[in-house]
Amino acid sequence: MDTVDLLLHPVRLRIVHAMSGDRTLTTSQLCALLPDVSKATVYRQVGLLADGGLLEVGNEQRVRGAVERHYRLRRERAVVDASAAASVPPEEHRRVFAVAMAALLAEFNAYLDRPGADPAADLVGYRQHAMWLSPDELAALIGELRDVLVRRITNEPSPGRARYLVSPILFPAEQ
Repeated sequence: MDTVDLLLHPVRLRIVHAMSGDRTLTTSQLCALLPDVSKATVYRQVGLLADGGLLEVGNEQRVRGAVERHYRLRRERAVVDASAAASVPPEEHRRVFAVAMAALLAEFNAYLDRPGADPAADLVGYRQHAMWLSPDELAALIGELRDVLVRRITNEPSPGRARYLVSPILFPAEQ
């Protein structure tokens, strides 16, 4: 499977999200992060991502006679570049968007199902804003958003920090 095919699955996409930020996790730890997904499904999808080169084994250790693998995301492989995205026909874009929304909805439901979930206290936001932009203004906006996000993506886990998902979606709403 190529990268697009590997990412076109809501559970695999959620695993990639969970692994982002230079995390090294075992499949068991991933199962804990995805409590709404069966263990068998997580193990199967981790295997596919590893076979496809999106995950690599960081280290292995023996635990009670079994080998426990710690996986890390190969970020450079988990990206659909501009040329690949440009070659995708509109029907495939619909499918990609649907998978992304399914993964986002599953992540949000998992958050709401956690004990003590408090969207107001956690500053959860989901808003849409319509903007009129020229091509130059659009390019500038994308650059500014990218700059802001890149500065924060490298934050390491630490006390007082919670992991947030940020999912920018941008498309023209009308001609």
